[in-house]
Amino acid sequence: MSRQDLPELSAVVQRDGERYAITPRIPAGLITDFAVLRRILDVAERYGAQAVKITSAQRIALIGIAAEDLEAAWRDLDMKPGYATGLCVRSVKACPGTRYCRLGQQDALGLGIRLEEAFLGRPAPNKLKLAVSGCPLCCAESRVRDIGLIGSKRGYSVVVGGAAAGKARIAEPFAEEVKPEEAEALVGRIIDAYFRLGKKKRLGDLLDEIGLEAFRAAVGS
Repeated sequence: MSRQDLPELSAVVQRDGERYAITPRIPAGLITDFAVLRRILDVAERYGAQAVKITSAQRIALIGIAAEDLEAAWRDLDMKPGYATGLCVRSVKACPGTRYCRLGQQDALGLGIRLEEAFLGRPAPNKLKLAVSGCPLCCAESRVRDIGLIGSKRGYSVVVGGAAAGKARIAEPFAEEVKPEEAEALVGRIIDAYFRLGKKKRLGDLLDEIGLEAFRAAVGS
């Protein structure tokens, strides 16, 4: 009989119905301590992972771990889970921004990491994905995330309601020229309003139901 996902171990059953993928948290996909990469590789080899996959959400998934090895693998990783499943705030995707990219206009990595620290794993009516792009090129694909931020020299444009999978949807403009120091608070208010109103819908579906202006009023200032 095929196994099921094990949310308590942040383990997702794989195609064979027997083995699991686990995805440790890597905020904004950034690793500066290279010992972390070595530890991920050591754990993958130690517990017979079939592959290590860089995901579209800037995580690293260890694929093909046996059920009986999951707890030990997490212990040896010594990393928090990346919330790859569940009705909650999932990943915060971020481009290199001004920290590394010559085209960056805002510190997308810094803000992305702060948003993840503040909101990752927070309960939500449905999955909720965030992205921060450091310039209008939008390399973090902010316009197809539930909440997206797009940097410019004047601050951030904030968009809401996007989705890349299933019912694909381009996010709608929500606020312009948001100062970097004000962005986290605004995202928090958007998440809070969605939590109150969402009724298990994706944020884009909620906007289709009640309209952007009604949602903007619920978020407040």
